Amino acid sequence: MDLIKIGKFISECRKKKNLTQEQLAEKLYITDRAVSKWERGLSLPDADKMLDLCNILDISINELFNGEKINMKDEKKKTEELLLSMAKQEEINNKKLYINMYVSYIVYILFYLGIMMLASMTLEEGPILGIVIVLSTLLLCIAMFYNFKIEVDIGYYECMKCHHKFHSNYFIALLAPHIITTRYLKCPKCNKWSWARKVLSKEK
Repeated sequence: MDLIKIGKFISECRKKKNLTQEQLAEKLYITDRAVSKWERGLSLPDADKMLDLCNILDISINELFNGEKINMKDEKKKTEELLLSMAKQEEINNKKLYINMYVSYIVYILFYLGIMMLASMTLEEGPILGIVIVLSTLLLCIAMFYNFKIEVDIGYYECMKCHHKFHSNYFIALLAPHIITTRYLKCPKCNKWSWARKVLSKEK
């Protein structure tokens, strides 16, 4: 999606309706600063505002995302292009999250080991050392669970039996035997258990 193009389109449609940014903002119960950010291509309208915005500007959601008016005969093609663009953008975002997840794992573990070494060298055995160990371990566990949630939320698990790509329930994935991000899961399509590897897109 081209945010600059979408922003210019919103601006053009607003002006055709003889609305100022302030008037459009009032109709949507938001600030004119938000409308300005849309029109400058800095952000997209929130999902709960998109339908209202389209109704006010007399455009379709498809036209909004494409940043232009669409003829009926071109609508199917434009919809397919939009879906493809959104899928590609989702995959790019997933890759960034995936890389950040691995970097975070390494940083958390190194930080934890550093704290443990520093505490064991500078503190005597006693309640303070115990508190440091317990708090550090608790923080590490919280960080690991947060990263695990990212793993489950992004992309798909791919069944090694039928190659179906599916989402997994958080707790099922948590309890499943695993090797890094490959987990032993039951495929909802073929109902067979296999080592399902994490993939970031449904496309082959």
